[in-house]
This record gives sequence, C-alpha cells and structure tokens, in this order.
Amino acid sequence: MIRLPISLAALCLTASAFAAAPFDDKFRQLDELLPTPGAIRTASGAPGHAYWQQRADYTIRATLDEERRAINGSGTITYYNNSPDTLKYLWLQLDQNIYKPDSDARQSATVASRQAWEKPRSPAEGLKFDGMRSMLTAAEFPGGFNITSVKDSGGRTLPYTINKTMMRIDLPQPLKPGARVSFNVAWNYNINEQKVLGGRSGYEKFDDKNDLFEIAQWFPRMAAYYDVYGWQHKQFLGAGEFTLEFGDYDVQITVPADHIVASTGELQNPGEVLTAAQRDRLKQARTAKKPVIIATQAEAEAREKQRTGGTKTWHFKARNVRDFAFATSRKFIWDAQGIKSGNVDVMAMSYYPKEGNPLWEKYSTHAIVHTIEQYNKYSLDYPYPVSISVNGPVGGMEYPMITFNGPRPVKDKKTGELTYSKRTKYGLIGVIIHEVGHNYFPMIVNSDERQWTWMDEGLNSFVQSLAQEAWEEDWSEMRGHPRQIVDYMRSRNQVPIMTNSESLLQFGNNAYAKPAAALNILRETVLGRELFDFAFKEYAQRWKFKRPTPADFFRTMEDASGTDLDWFWRGWFYTTDAVDVSLDGITEYTVASKDPEVEKAWQRARKQAEPISITDQRNKGMERRVDRFPELKDFYNEHDDFTVTNKDRNKFNETMADLEDWEKELLKSGKHLTLVDFTNKGGLVTPLIVEIELKSGKKYIERIPAEVWRYSPTRITKLFITDEPVVGMVQDPYWETADIDVSNNAWPRKSEPSRLELFKSERDQNNLMRDYNTKLKTKEQKEDAKSE
Repeated sequence: MIRLPISLAALCLTASAFAAAPFDDKFRQLDELLPTPGAIRTASGAPGHAYWQQRADYTIRATLDEERRAINGSGTITYYNNSPDTLKYLWLQLDQNIYKPDSDARQSATVASRQAWEKPRSPAEGLKFDGMRSMLTAAEFPGGFNITSVKDSGGRTLPYTINKTMMRIDLPQPLKPGARVSFNVAWNYNINEQKVLGGRSGYEKFDDKNDLFEIAQWFPRMAAYYDVYGWQHKQFLGAGEFTLEFGDYDVQITVPADHIVASTGELQNPGEVLTAAQRDRLKQARTAKKPVIIATQAEAEAREKQRTGGTKTWHFKARNVRDFAFATSRKFIWDAQGIKSGNVDVMAMSYYPKEGNPLWEKYSTHAIVHTIEQYNKYSLDYPYPVSISVNGPVGGMEYPMITFNGPRPVKDKKTGELTYSKRTKYGLIGVIIHEVGHNYFPMIVNSDERQWTWMDEGLNSFVQSLAQEAWEEDWSEMRGHPRQIVDYMRSRNQVPIMTNSESLLQFGNNAYAKPAAALNILRETVLGRELFDFAFKEYAQRWKFKRPTPADFFRTMEDASGTDLDWFWRGWFYTTDAVDVSLDGITEYTVASKDPEVEKAWQRARKQAEPISITDQRNKGMERRVDRFPELKDFYNEHDDFTVTNKDRNKFNETMADLEDWEKELLKSGKHLTLVDFTNKGGLVTPLIVEIELKSGKKYIERIPAEVWRYSPTRITKLFITDEPVVGMVQDPYWETADIDVSNNAWPRKSEPSRLELFKSERDQNNLMRDYNTKLKTKEQKEDAKSE
C-alpha cells in the first residue's frame, strides 16, 4: 500500500469530489464499431470498385424414393474464384447433418428451465406429447448426408473431410484468382417427417396414405467466401440460416409418374410431364386477370386414389439464384396467374392439397401477386420468371422462386364441415407475403443469415408490414407497429439486435419484430417517408445480387437520406435500452409588463387564488371589532399590498422612456412560455412528439428531433411558446416510439382504466367418493366434448 502525505491525499479527495461525471454520449459516431471502409465496401455504404464475390453453378440429377422416403442425387459443381485470394481447399454446407443424432444441434440442446419441465404453471408451459415424440425420434432417426463419392472432372477421387455440417474438399492444385474448378459429388439421405422432427423441409403423411414432400437443403451447397469473414463455415445449429453464392442451376428430378412438382426455376420439358389440358391452362394463365386452375381438385383426388406406377423426370433451369428447392406430391392442386414485374413476365403459382381448400384457392396466388407489386415499390423489381407458394408441413420458409407455407382450414371430425379462424386467414396471407418477400431479402439482397438474422428477417418483416397495410385496413397484430413490441422492450431476457443468429434470446421479437419496429420509427418519426423510402430503395438497388453487411446498410441509409443516424443504430441495434420518456416538471411563465397597474393586479389575483385556510373558512361571518367601531378603520383598511402608488407609476414611466420600441413590443407580446422537464428513464434517446392542449381547447403537435438529448441524455428542459395558457400535454400521443411506460407521458397525469375480475370460490374440489362414482363418458360424448 502506498501512503500519501496528508495534504496530498486531501488534494486528491477534493479533486475527485469535483470531477465531472462520465458523460454517456448517445450521439458519438459508430466508428469504433463499424469496420473501416475501403475499395471493396465504401464509406457511403455502396459496393466499391474492387468489390468481388464468388460464383457456383450446379448440374444435378436426383431421384425421390417415395417408398423409403429418401433422396438419391449426384451433381457437378463449377466454382469460380473471383476473389484476389488463392484457395487451397473449398468448404461446402451439409445442412442435413443437423439430423444426425450426434450433431451439435442435438447435443447442445437444453430445456428452457427445470421449473417449466417439472412443474409447469400452465399447459402452455408444459412439455407436449409432440415435443416428447420429437426428442425420442431425433435420437433414433438415421438422418444426415451419406456422401458416396467426391471426384474431380476427370473422375479422380478428391480427398475430403466432414466436420459435422461442413465438408472441406482439398484441391489437387491451388485455385488461383480468376480460375475455376469443377468437381462431382454423389450422395443420399433419408427425408425427415417434418411434423415430428421439425426443420425447414421434410415430408407430411396424410390419412389417405399419400405424402407431400417439401425438399430443401437437399444437396451439398458451396459455403460463402467473402471479404469480411473469408469462409463462412459456422456450424448449422438450426437458427442461423444460410449465406450462399449465386449461380445457374440445371436440375432433373425423377419422381413417381403421378406426382406434380413445384420447383425453383422454369420447367424445360412440359410436353413430357404435363397433360395437354394442363399446358393449355398454363397458356391461359399467362394473360389472365385472376388465378387459373392448372391441375384441378377433382384431378388431384383421382391421382390420390389411382396411384399409377412408373416415374417421370422433371427438368428445371434457374439462372442467377443462390439456392434451389422443390416440392412434390400426387395430392397437388395447382393454380397460376401471370403478372408483369418491370420488364419480366412472372408466373405466380400455388400448389396445395385439397386439405388447403377453400382457403388456398381463394388467397394464395393473390397474395403472391400482391407481394410482388408492393415489394417492387419499396425495393427492386422481382427479376425471376416464377414465384411459387406451396402448402405443406413447413409453416413458413423461403427459397429462390419457391416458398413453403403452412396454414390450412380445419375439418370437423363429426360433421365434415371445413372452417377457418380469422387468425388462420390472415396468418396465411401474412406468411405468404413474408416468405415471398424473402425472395427480395435475402434471396436477392444476399445478406449473411448465418451471422445476422435481422438483416433478412427484420428488413423483410418491415416491408411485409407495408404490404399488409396495402392489403386491407385494420390488419391486427402486425409486426412493425411500435406498440406491438412494448412488452418485449420491457423484458430483461433480451440481447441486442446485433447478436449472432445462434445466440439470440426471444428469437422472433429480437430478429423480426424489434428491427421491423425500429425501421417503422425511422420511417415515420425520424426521417419521414420520402427520405426513408428513397434511402431504403437505394440500399436494395445497390446490393441486389451482392452480399451486404450491417455496416453497408447503416451507411447507405445515412448516405442516401443525408442524415446522421449513428445515434439510432447505436441505441436500437447495439443496446437493449428502451424508450421511456417521463414528462415531469411544468412551469408556465408570462412576460412581466412592468406596468404596476397590470403587475399588481396579477399579484393580487394570484394571492386570491390561493386556498383559504380552514381557520378563515370557519371564522367567515364572525363579528369583528372594526365592524362594531368603524372609526378604527384607516388607510390600510382601504389599501393592500397590491395598491398601485404614484412612486410605482413614476418608476414605470422612467423605465419605459429608456426602452427601445422593439423592447416595448416584447413587454406587450402576451406570450406564454412553458418550461417542461423530460426525463429519459429508459436510456434510449428518441425524438419527442408532444401534443399540446391550449385553454381554448385547441390541440397541436410539436415534433422535436432526438438531438434534443445530445448535451444531456438523461434529463432536459424544453421551452414551448404559445399564445394562450397550456392546460394539457402528452408525450408520444400516437404510441409511435414504443415507449414502455405511457403512464408518465401526460400532464396532468391520467388514470389508467382497467377491470377487476371476480371468481366464485370453489369448495370440495378433491372429493374422491364423488369422483369415483362419476359415470364414464360414452365415445359419442367424448367426440361432442372435443368439437365444442
């Protein structure tokens, strides 16, 4: 321990006592967080003159073994090294390996909590039957890729190493910049039952003994190699999705002859796989104003029952896509409608089993068309010739040109009646908008989903909300509206948006809802629609068919809007702070006129407005001595402290003689000056939206930029100037900033109405004798109870 002289120690204590508190600068720039810009990614957020990205072309031949529920495939991958680097090996993604019993996804899985496992507080918290089935099946299911060969273009075996969900191929010669290499891979794997093991693909089995297959992540895919991370070979654990390279695909898929296939790409051999009637209907659909049925429900039901033998091979080609998926079943009904997207003719198509009707036939293709119309408006023209929505076991998932979507009507087991809830209807339209919207983000604006979920889910959820607004008025429960995320912003178990995809807490709120709401606030409250829409579209145009990072998005939005938004990105994306602005002290001032006639009258009125003491109230009317003897009254009984004297008048006249004309006008302005204290309790700086109510009943809004907090991020005092007294004030009257506590947003404070629910006391609950003698229900009674 070091001992200081007393005088020196005292000096140190004095200095520390008066040292300034650390200043939390909410408006400091993001320079210490964002990567340094350069020739590849510029400071403006645009791709630089040295920007590069890799490319991979695929030729694949695959067969669906329906009986075994398995895929057998082989293909040639041609990889183009457009980087400035020499590559000695290549990495590929083997996403099906997540279904191996010893995968990291299985081994690292945990239960939510011991309490929820052992003693759930409600059925919603408890372990479900299907949850237990999933856990038991996962331990036994023989999933994952079986790689049977890896060879170069000359047929020579290439050495490879499988590291869980990744595979490294060692090249015989280093791949130099500008060079390309081709190699062949053969594989097979067992398809998982999606409703048991979950995931983004799989099969669904129906009571009529038919299956519906949604096939994705079904072939070894090139991992991304790019300037920011090098090889993106983070293990696939289930949450972080995919980042892939663009390329051309030539794919032939062999399936049972009575199947219909929906796929990424354009069908190359319709004459071999479609009937003449189906080809004619497709031709009609190209110019139709509403969906045309290509394969009818009656035809689908006939295929379900007849089950013809043999196989057919469907041939598809797709240009400049980053992935390839397909769906196949003999159960498919198929409808289509042609639309125009910029200069591209697009076929919007839906595939669904009869179990999806009447909902799917009515809404699915309309939702595809609507999505393309709306997303084109806010981002870029949809560039592909096909956009497909498939109804199957996957609740919602996207791939280039094709999406898997889940909601269906329900069938009453007793009456056979088909019905659907409001939630199912809007859930279907919403999920189709969302998944088709993913063709823009990230299938075209190709962000790294394995690293940043919000860059595709958050941006897409935001544009989805704009598209839903354009579908019909009063769409409820919409992600993107700030008021929808208040409960989440209050919660403690959250992490910043800028957290890796596999480490997110409250996945849906963090990666979907919060960034969508943040962008809504940026559009409506911070920038305004004109500036925001221009900047957002500029981002989509700059980065279409390229791979942006968060920094590219942040910088482009600032560059194109002409606005410093570092405070916004820092608060909303890098912290878990919340908006909670409290409207505290309010004081009204008016300018003193200096005229004693006016000022002393004002002082007298103030005095008279004070509460009368309880003693004076009770003594009112009491006989006083001066009432009995009036001669006791004098000058001071006729005048009070507010009497204007000649001295006051002389002083006023002298004062006015020394004033300039503009100074005299100020004294007569009659303005009301109201000082208001605002406290930032949540930590997240925000614009202030203040509704002011005047004595006359007039209300108006003042919008104050977030920079009002730049000198003091915790408490500020703001001046409001009005022509009449302010009688009421509300901060954030439209709930547009996601303020987590609106009870402190108003002056005067407002009570919050609520309802108290009363319950009847329950007695004699555990009566064993009564329960033992209760009659058993018949089968019919059980069915009636289920249908109620």
